[in-house]
Amino acid sequence: MTDKSFWQSGHRPTLIMAFLYFDVAFMVWNLLGPLAPIFSKALALSPAQKGFIVAVPTLAGAVLRLVNGFLVDRIGQKVTGTIGQIIVILGLVAAWHFGVASMNGLIAVGIILGFAGASFAVALPLASRWYPPQHQGKAMGIAGMGNSGTVLAAIFAPLLAKAFGWENVLGMAAIPVAIVFVAYLVFVKDSPHQPPAKSTGDYVKGYFKMLADGDAWWFILFYGVTFGGFVGLSGSLPSWYTGELGFTPVQAGYATAACVFAGSLVRPMGGALADRIGGIKTLSGVYALAAVLLVVISQAPASFAVMFPLFFLTMATLGVGNGAVFQLVPQRFRHEIGVMTGLVGFGGGVGGFYLASSLGLAKQWTGSMSSGFLIFAALSVLALAGLTGVKKRWRTTWGAAISGVRI
Repeated sequence: MTDKSFWQSGHRPTLIMAFLYFDVAFMVWNLLGPLAPIFSKALALSPAQKGFIVAVPTLAGAVLRLVNGFLVDRIGQKVTGTIGQIIVILGLVAAWHFGVASMNGLIAVGIILGFAGASFAVALPLASRWYPPQHQGKAMGIAGMGNSGTVLAAIFAPLLAKAFGWENVLGMAAIPVAIVFVAYLVFVKDSPHQPPAKSTGDYVKGYFKMLADGDAWWFILFYGVTFGGFVGLSGSLPSWYTGELGFTPVQAGYATAACVFAGSLVRPMGGALADRIGGIKTLSGVYALAAVLLVVISQAPASFAVMFPLFFLTMATLGVGNGAVFQLVPQRFRHEIGVMTGLVGFGGGVGGFYLASSLGLAKQWTGSMSSGFLIFAALSVLALAGLTGVKKRWRTTWGAAISGVRI
């Protein structure tokens, strides 16, 4: 298939808006990471408390993705995304207007930002349902490239906080979200290929049905490592750069942004690579390389010249993995994509919560984040072992039934 046939096979305005919606949602979802070195000093938070606060939006987003997975199949992607964006805009404005003066206040903000993280379960089905199986990797990769919103947060949040104060950044973030929200209302269109609406009871049964399928658990683990690693590092790197290298929050933001950009840029490339050589082969390489890089990171000296390339390569590797996982999910669960996007997204969010919070705990308990990186390397090895165990069965069962698509 040519690139032209790809663009003609779906609804281009919806695909573009799925990306933009995901992009600004990810920007606000990851606001607390770049701001952590600033608000942790203002509120005298410990390393463990700082790691927990950074991880709260990730966990909240993981849980809310399950809710959005239900709503996507029940009321459609466009309406579900509309509700989420309204909540985020009102929450940001309220946090700016009333202020955030305590850890409890930060937790409340983190939960509101979780609604932005839950956009994952809307944006990806919004794109996926418009495109045929042979173009799933590219479509999901383009929509998923909204991960790049993390770059915007890493660059601009510290700069704006330095100029106007970190609490005012929350109010400013509502502006681009509101602009994209208006464009979303105008241009987004649900695909005509929607599954029949389910009742709440049927949907709950659907979740349990998916959880009874072993393949669903494997996808939850696979995305928990790739996306969990990506978002966990995105939130933790500003604190690492300021704590280990003595960078200012602005300098840490630039360094983090470069690493995040690598992971975001290659996500559609990961999807396209999976379309070409198969998602299983792509993911096998991702997990092997990620495990090696994380082990090296845990043992390397705290030097920018050494660590920056390692973090950059790790984020790029995980970004390829994110695209590859979602080349496979629609092939295996095309008629349950709403439920599965919620479940797999939940796994990714839990992985990100674990990594960000564990790195904070490791820093407080041992004075170094090394043990946190080592444990996540072990999870990468576990994912590789699991993928190796299921690949033959996948290729000879549901994979063999999909004409013209390599898994």
